[in-house]
Amino acid sequence: QNPKTSAIVKQLLAEGNAGELQKYFGSRMEFGTAGLRAAMGAGISHMNDLTIIQTTQGFCRYLEKNFSDLKKRGVVIGFDARAHLSSGGSSKRFARLAANTFISQGVPVYLFSDITPTPFVPYTVTHLKLCAGIMVTASHNPKQDNGYKVYWENGAQIISPHDKGISQAIEENQEPWPQAWDDKLIDSSLLLHDPYATVNKEYFRDIQKQCFHRNINKKANLKFVHTSVHGVGHKFVQLAFKAFDLSPPFAVPEQKDPDPEFPTVKYPNPEEGKGVLTLSFALAEKDGAKIILANDPDADRLAVAEKQESGEWKVFSGNELGALLGWWIFTCWKNHNRDTCAIKDVYMLSSTVSSKILRAIALKEGFHFEETLTGFKWMGNRAKQLMDQGKAVLFAFEEAIGYMCCPAVLDKDGVSAAAITAEMASFLATRNLSLSQQLKAVYDEYGFHISKASYFICHDPKVIQQLFDNLRNFDGKNTYPKSCGRFKVSGIRDLTTGYDSSQPDQKAILPTSKSSQMITFTFANGGVATMRTSGTEPKIKYYSELCAPPGNSDVEQLKKELDELVNALEKHFFQPEKNNLQRKTE
Repeated sequence: QNPKTSAIVKQLLAEGNAGELQKYFGSRMEFGTAGLRAAMGAGISHMNDLTIIQTTQGFCRYLEKNFSDLKKRGVVIGFDARAHLSSGGSSKRFARLAANTFISQGVPVYLFSDITPTPFVPYTVTHLKLCAGIMVTASHNPKQDNGYKVYWENGAQIISPHDKGISQAIEENQEPWPQAWDDKLIDSSLLLHDPYATVNKEYFRDIQKQCFHRNINKKANLKFVHTSVHGVGHKFVQLAFKAFDLSPPFAVPEQKDPDPEFPTVKYPNPEEGKGVLTLSFALAEKDGAKIILANDPDADRLAVAEKQESGEWKVFSGNELGALLGWWIFTCWKNHNRDTCAIKDVYMLSSTVSSKILRAIALKEGFHFEETLTGFKWMGNRAKQLMDQGKAVLFAFEEAIGYMCCPAVLDKDGVSAAAITAEMASFLATRNLSLSQQLKAVYDEYGFHISKASYFICHDPKVIQQLFDNLRNFDGKNTYPKSCGRFKVSGIRDLTTGYDSSQPDQKAILPTSKSSQMITFTFANGGVATMRTSGTEPKIKYYSELCAPPGNSDVEQLKKELDELVNALEKHFFQPEKNNLQRKTE
């Protein structure tokens, strides 16, 4: 019933454009553990009013089956600032339609009245003890995309089998229910609640438990620049700084207000490197700021850059900031917990494609480190299990600039991470240390961990399948590569098939998933490289790392060795020319 998407389809029918209609209606968007992520537009392959209604009807029925008290507890729904003029879709409209679906079935809905960062949704689920949460966002995807992200009652993103159960329920509930389109009905409903004011107050109170140096913060002279890259982060990072008694960061004026067109950047993704930070660098030079903090548009990720003595800017990788935050959060914990026995209940987590630096710190300091599958859905769920057993999960991170620094949010959170990073930098400044110098000190103490990650773009699923099949049948059927150029392979773990050469029974310990490709190679020189497909983008990603024991400080030699390993990986395993793969460009 949306006049814009309806008109698009009628136009294609009038033109007899079977090719485009096939694209729009050939296959339904797949609902996975990441929920939905697709372009906004007409048809069942896109995000639009109808597909949001159908998805929410399925999700509602699935929740009714799983929670006898759903009508007492309810759900929370948040949204970012995305909008798509040509199809009439927007995050706010989708959030209201989703709220209408639940309310029509007598389910209370806590719908944020304004845009919020993604981490506010999992925070609200646990804080208000709700059954589930929905965040309408496509995070840092291109402007035409939108998404529908789902959280379970434990405050973590859903994992299997919930994705399959919800997917099946969507298939069974495709006919829109009566009044499904009329979102105005919710405005007069007693089942509609607005958690905006409460959550804004409580969240900033809760993250203050991670503030350890208020007196230093009050007097700090260090200046920061913040950009929200046309997303939702500006207001919330300003409030986080205030909660920590830090002077407010300078906001990049051209990027501080939400704008669904993302007019000043090619991709609204701080992970893409210096291109996204051009305006931040200019403002920092003008105002004399040493550090830049950049959130992605839904403010669940954080990128950090620091001006070096040479005048150059260093953008920290996700692994480098993970090393700094891991060191900092543990140091703060240690200084506030004199009971040496307490350390046996302390945990940190990172994903299997992230740096192993936390493992090195944990080994030396005596706390526990665990590795999970890629993505915060795994880290969030594991953190909750550990917390339910009385353990303290201090920190979790993934190399894709995602950090969970605060147990009140069981997902990555770029807002609390921004304030904690600013406090760490302010504290180091009182010791005349920069973030870069402290990073080197961390590596000196726990061993250098040099990493390199990138990706190739491939729009043809058959080519991707063939590439991974070749790796599994490298020297004949069911044989993996024994070497990669001059580098000898010493171990293989394939989390698509469940094979792990390092285990006595050759079965992988981490959960496996046939629907995504992921192979990790360990090399005789101490290198590790993982190749995997992305769940949300047409990319084949790779992650590589060389870990040196403490004392091996020839960083240039380590970097050279890693560069050679990566070149061999690209040449022999990816074969970009043969497979027609497109390289990542700045």
